[in-house]
Amino acid sequence: MSNTKTCVVIGASHAGVNFAFALRKEGWQGNIVLFDKDETIPYHRPPLSKKYLELEDSIQNNLLKPIESYEKDNITLSLGKVVSKIDKEAKTIELNDGTIQSYDVLVLATGARAFVPPIQGIQQAKNVFTLRNATDVANIRKAFHASEQKKIVVIGGGYIGLETAASLKKLGANVTVLEREERILARVTTPYLSTFFTKIHTDYGVHICVNKGVTEIKTNGNKNTVICADGSSYEADVIIIGVGIKVNTELASEVGIVINNGIEVDPTAKTSEEGVYAIGDCTYHYNKLYNAFVRLESVQNAVDQAKVAAANICGKPTVYNALPWFWSDQYDIKLQIVGLSQGFDNSVVRFEDENKFSIWYFKGDRLLAVDSINNAKSYVFGTKYIKANAILDKEKLANAESDLKTIVVN
Repeated sequence: MSNTKTCVVIGASHAGVNFAFALRKEGWQGNIVLFDKDETIPYHRPPLSKKYLELEDSIQNNLLKPIESYEKDNITLSLGKVVSKIDKEAKTIELNDGTIQSYDVLVLATGARAFVPPIQGIQQAKNVFTLRNATDVANIRKAFHASEQKKIVVIGGGYIGLETAASLKKLGANVTVLEREERILARVTTPYLSTFFTKIHTDYGVHICVNKGVTEIKTNGNKNTVICADGSSYEADVIIIGVGIKVNTELASEVGIVINNGIEVDPTAKTSEEGVYAIGDCTYHYNKLYNAFVRLESVQNAVDQAKVAAANICGKPTVYNALPWFWSDQYDIKLQIVGLSQGFDNSVVRFEDENKFSIWYFKGDRLLAVDSINNAKSYVFGTKYIKANAILDKEKLANAESDLKTIVVN
C-alpha cells in the first residue's frame, strides 16, 4: 500500500481515535491526520457524568491512548481545530483559520452535540450547562463549588441526566430532576425500570418530578427560577441540560452526502460519496441482527465501526454485524444493556433481589434485548441468546430459581 496517501479523520473521540490505530494496524502506510475542535488529548467520554464529575478525576488519567502512542504509530493529532468545509472535488478540507489539508480517504467521526431547547430566558440564565466534554465538566464543578445553596436542577430524565444527578448528589447537592414525560427513561425502557430508578434516586434524596415541561427560566442576579408549563417553579444555582443530542451532519450534508437520521453508511461504513467513510454516533447504519437501520450513541458502536472502516479501506472486505450494548452507573447500581428493545411487545422480569434483577424484551417469542441490574450473569446469557436467536421458555425465565442454562426451548 502506498506510503504517500493521506487519510484525514474529522473527530478524535472514541470512533476517530480507534479508527486511526486500527487503520495503522491493518497496514496503512501513508499519513493519518486526526482533527478535533477539543484542545484536550482524546479521552474516555462515558465517565464525564460519573467519576470525572464526582471525584474530580484527572482527564490525563483517562486518555484513550497515551500521547506516546500517537507518535509511535505516526498518527498526527491536530487538536483545537475546527473543520469548516470539505471540497470533495479537490479532495481537501479547510479549517476555520484558512488552512487547507488534502486527503485521499476521508473519515467522518463528527459525533453529536448537546441539544439545547429554545426555552424562554435560557440565554440570559446563569450557570446553565450541557455535559458533553471535559470543559463542560470543569465549568459545572466550578459553578457547583461556588454556589451557596448547591441547588441543582437537571432538565431531562434520561441516562445522562440521571447519572449527573447521582454524581452531584454524592457531592452534597440539592438535586431536582425535571422530566417532561410521565416517567423518567420513558423513551428507552419499561415502566418497571423507570419506577426502580425513581425509587433509587428518591431514596438518595433526589427530587424526581415528571410531567414537567420547562417553559421559562427567570434570572435575578446569580439565581435562576425554572418555570414549568403547569405553573410550578424551582430555584437553581446551576442548571444542567440533558434532553438529547443533535447529530453533527452539517459538513457531510454540505457536500451532498446522504443524510437520514445521521450520515447514512453501508455495511462497510462507506457513505454515498466515494472515498468518504463515516463512523460512530453520527452514523445511520444497517444492523443485520435487527434487520433495520439504526443510529447508536455508544462506545461499542464507535469502536466496532472504526475497525470495519479501517479493514475496508485497507482492502480487507468486512461488514458491520455487531450486537449493541450499553451501560449506566448510578450510585451503587450498574445497569448493563444488551440489544435494542425498540419494537418489543412483551417483556419478562426476572427478579432475584431488590437491587438485582433483569428485564427481557421480546417481540412475540423473539428476544430483542436485556436490561440487567447488578446482574452480569443475565447480561452474559442474554447476549448469547440474542445472537443465537434462541427461543426461551418465558415461565422458566421469570422464575429466578431456574438455571438460565436450561431456559432454551428445544
